[in-house]
Amino acid sequence: MFGFEYFLLKKYKNQFKYNTFMKNTFLNTLSPEWKQKAADAFLNVLQIMEDLRAKCPWDKKQTIHSLRHLTIEETYELSEAIIANDYSEIKKEIGDIFLHLVFYSKIASEMGAFDIIDVLEALSEKLIRRHPHIYANTKADDEETVKRNWEQIKLSEKENQSHQEKTILGGVPKSLPAMVKAYRIQEKARGAGFDWEKKEQVWQKVEEELAEFKKEFDSENAQSVNLQKAEAEFGDLLFSLINYARFLGINPEDALEKTNQKFIRRFNFLETQVRREGKSLQQMTLDEMDTYWNQAKRMEIQQNQES
Repeated sequence: MFGFEYFLLKKYKNQFKYNTFMKNTFLNTLSPEWKQKAADAFLNVLQIMEDLRAKCPWDKKQTIHSLRHLTIEETYELSEAIIANDYSEIKKEIGDIFLHLVFYSKIASEMGAFDIIDVLEALSEKLIRRHPHIYANTKADDEETVKRNWEQIKLSEKENQSHQEKTILGGVPKSLPAMVKAYRIQEKARGAGFDWEKKEQVWQKVEEELAEFKKEFDSENAQSVNLQKAEAEFGDLLFSLINYARFLGINPEDALEKTNQKFIRRFNFLETQVRREGKSLQQMTLDEMDTYWNQAKRMEIQQNQES
């Protein structure tokens, strides 16, 4: 019996309930051969981690705190590979992050806190608990209902664990980058029913915030600007734009990063062409630079059409 089946058998207490559950899920889509191959591959990683932790001077020294910044770096590298749609790199970066998860679990097991089995069983329990429309009798016919149920169950779990009332937005990590945090705040508020009904209402809010920002930072007016107030209005404007992007199904973080990459490509082209012609960017006018910039744009458009 494989690990997940054993976990489910423990959860459902008796063979009849276990058999009923197995019959009504999609577990049978995983062949015994694939399961064995996956189990062997996973066990190989665990054994290698045991060896590294016992024999490698660098691995022996690591703590959960020394690994933290490396995990963040690996996460950003995975993000870059995803944006580039490079599946070879995505596979590699997933492996790197997986190594970190195994590493954290190994260190925790040495401290008697938890081990990799505890991690995986807790994950399985959480996924089953938070998908009652799959593993219980709750009805959820659309994505919004699933997300709303997920947030409500998550909030209930936190309250049960701490025996005190939790806030809906309390689950948003404080250390998230501001744009990602804004997006998650808005998603959680929507899960609680606090949201606009139509995207036109959201765009109206964007225009309202833009007008307020322009009032505080009027580029046509020579008088000094109250930067503190302008900053506050600019923050409101960004928050409303992120909200509008969410309504359109656009992830603002991904959209901005793709624009960053596009700017880098075009600027690198500009810089390379100027250097080849023996010129200096510092001695060129903006109009002269625009010629190369527009050339880069045309090349990108042509490449996109050909692909």
